[in-house]
Amino acid sequence: MPSTEFRQHTLASARRIVVKLGTQVITSHDPAQPGLDQKYLSSMAGQVATLRQQGFEVTIVSSGAIGAGCAEIDLDKRPRYVAQQQAVAAIGQRRLMTRMHDAFAPHDLQVGQVLLTRDDFDDRTRFLNIRNCIAELHKLQCVPILNENDTVSIDELRFGDNDLLAALVCNALRADALILLTAVDGLLDTDGHKIDLVSDIRAASRMTRKHTSSMGTGGMTTKLKAAQLVTEAGEIAVIANGREPDVLLRLFDAQPLGTVFAPAGRKLNSRDRWIGLTKRPAGTITVDDGAAAAITRQGKSLLASGITAVTGRFNPGQVIAVQDTDGREIARGLSNYSAQETHLIMGKRSNQFEKLLGRPAFAAVIHRNNLVLTDR
Repeated sequence: MPSTEFRQHTLASARRIVVKLGTQVITSHDPAQPGLDQKYLSSMAGQVATLRQQGFEVTIVSSGAIGAGCAEIDLDKRPRYVAQQQAVAAIGQRRLMTRMHDAFAPHDLQVGQVLLTRDDFDDRTRFLNIRNCIAELHKLQCVPILNENDTVSIDELRFGDNDLLAALVCNALRADALILLTAVDGLLDTDGHKIDLVSDIRAASRMTRKHTSSMGTGGMTTKLKAAQLVTEAGEIAVIANGREPDVLLRLFDAQPLGTVFAPAGRKLNSRDRWIGLTKRPAGTITVDDGAAAAITRQGKSLLASGITAVTGRFNPGQVIAVQDTDGREIARGLSNYSAQETHLIMGKRSNQFEKLLGRPAFAAVIHRNNLVLTDR
């Protein structure tokens, strides 16, 4: 399908969207006026207001709290240490939301702040609460503004960048499209030309350059990972230059801006998105070739007889990654057993479980209804 036709078929028909604004996009490029670019935020607010009038539901994930805090206290670059980052974010987040409020006010739109950590998405109840809260904000005619809660985040709780946060939010809301607005025109090929349409993100990943700005934390690699999370769930993703005039309105008018990433052939439900693409696995199970084929080609449950190794500490009900003999992850699922129990029964037949465990047992380590393929 040609790019123009694909955009008309997908983007133009999208209605629920998540827009991620990068630090470089919303930060002023005028040395005389450092910090957040109010003129740009006002322009973005106008575009969002227009999309809402056209029937779109827009959720914004915005970076920039640390950058705004740095400008507030005259720091010329992002702090290195966690405590410093937390303190600067506390200063900048208030400024960021004030500027957002001022940008949307002329359009009679309120804004609602939602601050999140990576741990919020690992917990199923909190994951559902995020979705419900954002839905209620939209019902109240508020524009949700999401950001990582830098003031409390530590390494194990961090997203690492807001590209991942935006992808997880997109999947939580089952949004139709993720729009990553950045400082470049899209994904560039080895000759520096923009790629219009990508159907194979793994191949496209080999074209990236590892580079971030002095205030940012991401880069093209993280944007591709975010796009992959969304497209694997069955939705569309776009990386585009946020400084293009009326970029959102033109994208949803199917104009050839940015790089569009085609969705996978499947569309996952909310529960499968949480199991396969959201919650971080507590451990890993390695399976032999027969078990890998049964899972990926025949849609079978994971049986203990095909397990060759178990790593990590996990309890029944936790998400576990399943990998093949080459170490490639092929699926994730909810385990019926703890790591210790799985060690005891691996390689064994189900009629041996009760004797080994001393209690009635499940036939499958991960039932097919709780198993989501991750290598498509």
